[in-house]
Amino acid sequence: MRIVRKCCYIKLADCREMCYSICEVMHMLFKRKIYNKFLAWKQEANGQKALLVEGARRIGKSTVVEEFAKNEYKSYILIDFAKAPENVKSYFQLHLNDLDTFYMLLSVQYGVQLYPRESAIIFDEVQLFPKAREAIKYLVADGRYDFLETGSLISIKENVKDIVIPSEERHLKMYPLDFEEFCWALNEAPLIPYIRDCFEKRVPLERSMHNKAMLLFKQYLLVGGMPMSIVAFLEGQKDFGKSDVEKRDILELYRNDIMKIKAQYRSKVLAIFDQIPGLLSRHEKRVVFNKIVEGSMADQYEETFFWLSDSMIANECRRVSDPNVGLSLTESDTYIKCYLGDTGLLVSHAFDENELLEDEVYKQIFAGKLGLNEGMLYENVIAQMMVSNGHRLFFYTQYNAEKRRNDIEIDFIIANNSKTKYKMYPIEVKSSAKYSFESLKRFKEKYPHIVWLNPSERPYWGGWWAKTYDILANEFDMYRLTLDDLNNALKKLMVNR
Repeated sequence: MRIVRKCCYIKLADCREMCYSICEVMHMLFKRKIYNKFLAWKQEANGQKALLVEGARRIGKSTVVEEFAKNEYKSYILIDFAKAPENVKSYFQLHLNDLDTFYMLLSVQYGVQLYPRESAIIFDEVQLFPKAREAIKYLVADGRYDFLETGSLISIKENVKDIVIPSEERHLKMYPLDFEEFCWALNEAPLIPYIRDCFEKRVPLERSMHNKAMLLFKQYLLVGGMPMSIVAFLEGQKDFGKSDVEKRDILELYRNDIMKIKAQYRSKVLAIFDQIPGLLSRHEKRVVFNKIVEGSMADQYEETFFWLSDSMIANECRRVSDPNVGLSLTESDTYIKCYLGDTGLLVSHAFDENELLEDEVYKQIFAGKLGLNEGMLYENVIAQMMVSNGHRLFFYTQYNAEKRRNDIEIDFIIANNSKTKYKMYPIEVKSSAKYSFESLKRFKEKYPHIVWLNPSERPYWGGWWAKTYDILANEFDMYRLTLDDLNNALKKLMVNR
């Protein structure tokens, strides 16, 4: 992370070693992983496909795309459809059959010389002018320049109903900064290779380094991955209050976006959005539709969840009834959990300004004493991590008619997506020393052919990590992630069958 002046641009000495986005207002430059994916697109597509970068508002899409264009092209034009003049929009109506004139007018309008195969054109906030997206088919076929698009709510009906969606696009989803990028922003980059090395060697972190990593992770929970929140946190000398102000501005922006959507489902979207913290703070976190509005049913909220997911404001998690088969084959439309797309935003959404200070929420999180609300934050951040790594979210419950309640509740289930060697991985999220493993035990009873793969030996320093290890070792056949132990685990599974 570096600080730069507002109107000064940095030319990177070796762009292919960098992956940055600029927070223009607050003048900070953050390293972002997605930059390398842009480089791969440029080399592989070679002008044959445009790049469409999707993501929630305020995650830094526009700035990282513009920084990429600055570094990787001789010149570029950025058309921001949030403020593009009407005459620019008219070019797409009048001159697509004469691309020489089309490009000449853009060049004159923006005062930029364009060079064939050395220049890029950016369509920023392209969802606001769908005709520009439709034009990609013809602009890419022409082949003179590379095209990059940024947007949110790309797929909702209002933004695609009157256009032919181009097939000449490669889609990339962009998310808030992840924990590794957050560490880079806080100048803690050396910690990440150390954590990765310990994981690959299957050894625990040295105790002081473990404590440091957990301290950073709790900061990440509270600040989140929205660039402006991190900027405020750093410029305020790690002031959570300054970060909170920025996050509340973003939440208000999201509410304003919701108020602009169609009236037929606006109130439902707003109701779910406002109730996310309350839903996640309950033991059973799924949405109960008739508690939102009396008499309402799940099918009345189909467009609501589509909007929240497409905006990438929220991540939905659907229940599966049989985790033995492809998860999506038994997913339910009526049992849904809803997580916020950024955990830092969830903190500000869940507590008002006075609660954060007077109830000492920050202090309690660092001390691990927030109770149920802390579990909500940890579960949300795990959901956020899995979505940003390309996993769809599913959970599993089993209802016990005799007890009239669920006796198995698995927070998340993910799969390896293999067609021939299908595997699933149940995930239970525990945030403190007060926990039980009843759901995992019952899961084992229902699916007895199970082994536990553990990346490391029992933690030598003891504490609740060691207690967790001991409980699991007592319940499951445990194997290390070594070739010999993997072979033994497979033999165990084959014998059981």
